[in-house]
Amino acid sequence: MPEKDPEEIRVFAPATVANVACGYDVLGFAINAPGDEVVVRHGTKPGVHITKITGDGGKLPKNPGQNTAGVAAMDLLRHLGMTDRPVEMEIHKKMPFGSGLGSSAASAVAGAYAVNKLIGEPLTKRQLLPFATAGEASADGAWHADNVAPCLLGGIVFIRSNEELDVSQLPAPANLWAAVVHPDIEILTKVARDILPADIPLGNATQQIGNLGGLLCGIIQEDYGLISRSIHDVIAEPRRQKLIPDFYKAKRAAMAGGALGFSISGAGPSVFALCEGEGTARHVADAVSAVFTAVPLSNQAYVSRINPRGVHVIDV
Repeated sequence: MPEKDPEEIRVFAPATVANVACGYDVLGFAINAPGDEVVVRHGTKPGVHITKITGDGGKLPKNPGQNTAGVAAMDLLRHLGMTDRPVEMEIHKKMPFGSGLGSSAASAVAGAYAVNKLIGEPLTKRQLLPFATAGEASADGAWHADNVAPCLLGGIVFIRSNEELDVSQLPAPANLWAAVVHPDIEILTKVARDILPADIPLGNATQQIGNLGGLLCGIIQEDYGLISRSIHDVIAEPRRQKLIPDFYKAKRAAMAGGALGFSISGAGPSVFALCEGEGTARHVADAVSAVFTAVPLSNQAYVSRINPRGVHVIDV
């Protein structure tokens, strides 16, 4: 006999670092914390119903068609021909909005993954990618998977084509750690995108392509020197840094502390450093945090290996 669908599923979807300096819209990785939690259970009324949202300060809509987790879940059920399947959903936001840590993506991934689990897991994780991407796109209007894919699949993910969702996971070097610091300001993705130029000079494009290729090779070969030489963004960072107080002071502190490289996480304001070893990562996180504290700007620091799991079920 087939297994009975579980009564309730609780999942955790981790924060992500997108772009990774030179990989604008095509590279991202997952970290261990923070992240969002979504709980789903069998409902009594047809369709998806969001019954509870916490941690959002009242900002998020309970209308599933206007919520990234709800949109992702409904798209999945529509694809499966199960639009009327009764599902109740709770969303517990445990990461800040507009942080550059993939908050919208985490909720979308959690919504699709949790519902897929609840109904017996008809699709694989990878097959959930278009539904989670649609969920995030409902929030920022952009179809890109550099947050969604690593949140869903875990690890470091390269996106050859966002349109086709052609993604590849890269093996993370064993001693590669991330130091991520979130200063308490909000930068809307639309604002951060609008500040970028419509056209890129050929020289900058060539340099960026070289850096991205070098970073991918460095990751695959576990060549920390090549990783360090390649984490340079000549397109977005020079324009977006003005949105983050004392960005270059924080970058100097990170590099002086031994970071391999330092840049903006996603659209910001969170910043990240890749480091060789946990000790270096913790030292760098403290140094960057101190720069923001001196602004003064409250901030939160996270130190993590590259998270290989991505979204996963947790105990209720």
